[in-house]
Amino acid sequence: MTELNSAKEQIIAASKENNESQQLLDRRLTARDLMEKLQLPRMQRFNFRNWPLIPDHPLTWLKSDPALVEMPASDDEVIKVTQFGQTLLHVNLPQTLKDQGIILTDIFTAAREYPDLFNKFFMTAIKPEENLLTAYHLAYLNSGLFLYIPKNVEIKKPIEAEIIQDSTSNEPLISHILVIADRGSRIKFIQHLTTVGDHENTANMMIELMAQENSEIDFSSLDEFGPHTHTYFKRRADIGRDAHVEWAVGLMNNGNTVGDMDSELLGDGGYANSKMITVTTRDQEVGVNNRVTNHGRHTTGLINQRGVILEKSELIFNGIGQIIHGAHGAKADQQNRVLIMSDQARGDANPILLIDENDVEAGHAASVGPVDPHQMYYLMSRGIPCAQAERMVIRGFLGAVLSAIPSKDVRNKLITILERKLADGQQYE
Repeated sequence: MTELNSAKEQIIAASKENNESQQLLDRRLTARDLMEKLQLPRMQRFNFRNWPLIPDHPLTWLKSDPALVEMPASDDEVIKVTQFGQTLLHVNLPQTLKDQGIILTDIFTAAREYPDLFNKFFMTAIKPEENLLTAYHLAYLNSGLFLYIPKNVEIKKPIEAEIIQDSTSNEPLISHILVIADRGSRIKFIQHLTTVGDHENTANMMIELMAQENSEIDFSSLDEFGPHTHTYFKRRADIGRDAHVEWAVGLMNNGNTVGDMDSELLGDGGYANSKMITVTTRDQEVGVNNRVTNHGRHTTGLINQRGVILEKSELIFNGIGQIIHGAHGAKADQQNRVLIMSDQARGDANPILLIDENDVEAGHAASVGPVDPHQMYYLMSRGIPCAQAERMVIRGFLGAVLSAIPSKDVRNKLITILERKLADGQQYE
């Protein structure tokens, strides 16, 4: 009890230093109490319980050195925000969008300046009581972004967020992105995660997408945290009536990673499409739960994820489609495919369907296996070196997901990251 009281006193002091509201402080303290009772989340067939996901580190405020980051070229037409560790380096939101009521800022500024919106939505899709890591996230939150799109506003250009982990010292990154798309709004959001520095650190990354009635959110994430980062991520969309959410994720972190993708189809007629590609290398371990839950009638939930495993790494895909009783006319379909490129690697693809309604459509496909030797023979017989032939086969295997990503810019960036990771992985085979 003395240790708990000391931790809570430290949180109180840090919260006051950050000029936080009493309501946010109270929620932090409640979450810290929950940490004493909750367990780590479950991941089928994947063991991460010895990972350092809750470091013995107090809530502190650290300013990162902007000189360590290459700042984007000035362009008034580009909507972009850059955050290095806890430091907001750059926000470019054209005045025409500000005049329409769009808000783009860091999470703590939002809590102070827009308390009604913040308190209504913050950690309501992802609840702190879900598990030990969600409680830790709220208690020790130290970074994040906030985006609000008013009713019937459409932003045709994507909003780009550069999130850079500061690992020049031992400082966990506990980051929360809250996106609120009000009724009838349309947005595209691209997140890019990278690391500067090589200290061992934890990243606890959460995203809440609040897609209100008849809104559309196209959310892309290009993840490439460094090899010394243990990452836990949780990304959830609450999807209202006739709302539409597209996830497109390139999970290319170089360190151990575990996480959840969740799409909650709460309103009738909602649509969710969750696409992910992953490449693991060296002795990396990655486990992902990708879940779509149909609550509303005539909702559609799709999952399409493909992974490639190199060297001694491990990758587990769990695809979970759930149709709740009363979700008449719902559709759930998923594909989970893993390509194993090494006899020392381990992979699994587990499709799970939980159906509690009769008038529905549901299906799944899963495969785990090595590269097709006939494909390799065909390419190499035409003079293509083995390493290049492997990369061509992998590109073809991942092409079904890559081609389904709607944004050409995101596809091109993801292909660049993919080629870099494949080339790095093949060096050690």
